[in-house]
Amino acid sequence: MAQDLSSTYEWVTRLAQEFDIDAELAREVVPALLDLTRDVAHEQARPAAPLSAFLVGLAAKGASAEEIQGLINKARALL
Repeated sequence: MAQDLSSTYEWVTRLAQEFDIDAELAREVVPALLDLTRDVAHEQARPAAPLSAFLVGLAAKGASAEEIQGLINKARALL
């Protein structure tokens, strides 16, 4: 059974609007970021998961969804 992420998407939309970030772009990368944090938590350490997402976010400033996916792929390749 798939997890209902509706409240997650609502939160991402609110936070993106607050930070003046394209909410559609933010929602588009949610699945890939969740996969990244899951993999980091299991293969490295739990505390490294949100920090990894944070670092991808810093690197992604002004990037498209495709470019963000590339950053996520680079991070996952390091695992």
